[in-house]
Amino acid sequence: MKDMLGREELITVEKALYLLFQYVPFKMPAVKKVSIEKAYNLVTSQDIISPENLPAFNRSTVDGFAVNAADTFGATESMPAYLNIVNEILMGEEPNFALKRGEVAKISTGGMLPSGADSVVMFEYTQYIDEKTLEVLKPVSPGENVIQAGEDAKKGEVIFKTGHRLRPQDIGALAGIGLKEVEVYEKPIVSIISTGDEIVPAGMPVKPGQVRDINTYTLSCLIEESGGIPLRKGIFKDNYELIYQVLKESIEESSMVIISGGSSVGAKDVTEKVINDIGTPGVLFHGVTLKPGKPTIGGIIDNVPVLGLPGHPGAVIICFNIFVKPLILELSGTVKEKTFVRNRIIKAKINRNISSSPGREEHIAVKLEEINGELCAVPLLAKSGIITTLTQADGIVIIPVFKTGIIKDEIVEVRLF
Repeated sequence: MKDMLGREELITVEKALYLLFQYVPFKMPAVKKVSIEKAYNLVTSQDIISPENLPAFNRSTVDGFAVNAADTFGATESMPAYLNIVNEILMGEEPNFALKRGEVAKISTGGMLPSGADSVVMFEYTQYIDEKTLEVLKPVSPGENVIQAGEDAKKGEVIFKTGHRLRPQDIGALAGIGLKEVEVYEKPIVSIISTGDEIVPAGMPVKPGQVRDINTYTLSCLIEESGGIPLRKGIFKDNYELIYQVLKESIEESSMVIISGGSSVGAKDVTEKVINDIGTPGVLFHGVTLKPGKPTIGGIIDNVPVLGLPGHPGAVIICFNIFVKPLILELSGTVKEKTFVRNRIIKAKINRNISSSPGREEHIAVKLEEINGELCAVPLLAKSGIITTLTQADGIVIIPVFKTGIIKDEIVEVRLF
């Protein structure tokens, strides 16, 4: 059934997206190997597996003294433990000695623990008696202030699955496990065709009835932001032969095509006819229950999505976020994003108690999960030297200086990466 303009009745946004995505997989970009310096914001084309343990050795997370934890049990300020200082561990060197019971060795953050040591006492909880004797004022437990070998990442562990878009912390993790190159999908090329007899290039003087080309520049930025490469084809008159030729050319050299303007049902609007004439299945819908953006066209030609967007700049941005961005994510190989990862700060319910030292602002990495229909922030508690915690996180929860912690089920603000 057609409306009074001779067009098929409007369909919902959900129905329009369903019609487009039923043709997945689309024409996918090629796979390439790149150095990690150039891998930011690209999408992994295969699982990334750690070739080694990270760290490769037990290392200190604080400045202090490497000890056997049992030698500190029961130590207090009034009844300290007295231990012998036997050595100092230099940064970047492997200790050539083993600690015996009752002995300690000075160590810096990141230093390698010697054999016989299982924890580190912070400087703040020690006191020199003389050059060879140390007073320990507070006990430590085995493993305290230490990152164990392989605690950050284990050899053979999948660090990133196929379809993961690499963020800054992810590049750091790749460097940490010794990878210099990674296989990724090339960014999808998205052609932009601007149509309209009234459109003139930016920077040109306009005559009465003319407007400058705004949408090409807006769309280019939106495409880059979404992980694609914009290919500006230029401005074309509302002429069937011209639009036919440029669309046919764009189908061959890009993964997706956006036609700006020419989607309404005017005498010169030929976008729908051109899409149907070039290839199959052609136009899937023309008109959605959306304001602004009602005349949007969606089609597929030889596995290449083609979107006809309204000419109004405001409608272009709205339609891009609804229709184009999800298609670019699909074409780039990105797995489906969590629906709640959109704004930079969101509210969620913390799913466990977290204590915090008063007097400092503490940042807790969290991942977001929908639990029993509620958005929850799940803390990823780990030592500060571990990079892979951040690769699993969606954002950060900040505990202010004046708070001593967060209570389970408290609503918190999550600052998204």
